[in-house]
Amino acid sequence: MNLLRSFAIAMAMYSKIPMPKVDWNEKNMKYAMCFFPFVGVLIGVLIYLLGNLMLASSCGRLFFSVVMTWIPLFVTGGIHMDGFMDTMDALHSYGEREKKLEILKDPHAGAFAMIGIGGYLMLSAALWSEVTVQMLPVIAMGYVLSRTLSAYSVVTFPAAKSSGLARTFQDGAQKSKVRIVMLVYLLLVGVGMVSVGRTQGIITFAAAILIFVYYRWMSMKQFGGITGDLAGYFLQLCEIGILVSMILTGGVLWN
Repeated sequence: MNLLRSFAIAMAMYSKIPMPKVDWNEKNMKYAMCFFPFVGVLIGVLIYLLGNLMLASSCGRLFFSVVMTWIPLFVTGGIHMDGFMDTMDALHSYGEREKKLEILKDPHAGAFAMIGIGGYLMLSAALWSEVTVQMLPVIAMGYVLSRTLSAYSVVTFPAAKSSGLARTFQDGAQKSKVRIVMLVYLLLVGVGMVSVGRTQGIITFAAAILIFVYYRWMSMKQFGGITGDLAGYFLQLCEIGILVSMILTGGVLWN
C-alpha cells in the first residue's frame, strides 16, 4: 500500500495525471522517487504511438513537430520547463552564489528565461522535423532515461539549500534503495536503447551521461549543490541532447 502511495505522490508531483490525494509523510515519501521515471514511460509511449501514427498519415511535418514538442509539456504541466527557465535566469545573472539561489526562488520570469524557452521550443520543433520512424523507439526511451538520471541526482548529489522541492524528496527518500532502483532502470534503459538503436543508441546514451556529468559540475560550481529547478533544467537539457544526438547520427551511423 505504501508503494502505491509513493507512486501517487510521484505522478501527482511530476505529471498532470489525476491521482488520489495522499499524505506526504515519511512512509509515503520513502520510495516516491522510484516512480518518477514512470512519468517518462507514459511520455515515451505517447511519443512512440502518436509519432508512428502521424508519420504514417498525411499530416504535415510542422504539425508533427509541434505535437511531439508539446507532448512532454502537456503530460508534465511544464514543471521541468519552469526549472529550466529559472536556471537560465540564474546562470545569466553572473552574480554570486546566493544571488543565483535567490533568482531560482523568484516566481517571475526574466529576459533570459523567455529567450531560453523560445530557443528551446524552436530547436525542439526543428529537431523533431528531422525524426524518422526508426528513431522513435530510442527517443521514447530517452524520456525514461532523463528522469532516471534526474532521480538519481536527487538522492545522490548534495542539496544547495536546506529547503525546497529537491530537499523534500531527499529527506523523505530511502536513498540507498532508491539509488539501486535507479541503477537498475539505467541498465535496462541502456540495454533497450542499444538493442534497438545499435550505434545510435550507444551514442545517444553516452550523450545523456555526458550531460549528466556537466549538470553535476555546473550545479556544484555555480550553486553549491542541486535544487528542484536545477534537476528540471538537467532533464530538459538531457531530452534536447538526446534529440540532437539522434539527428546528428541519423542516416550516418544507423546500421
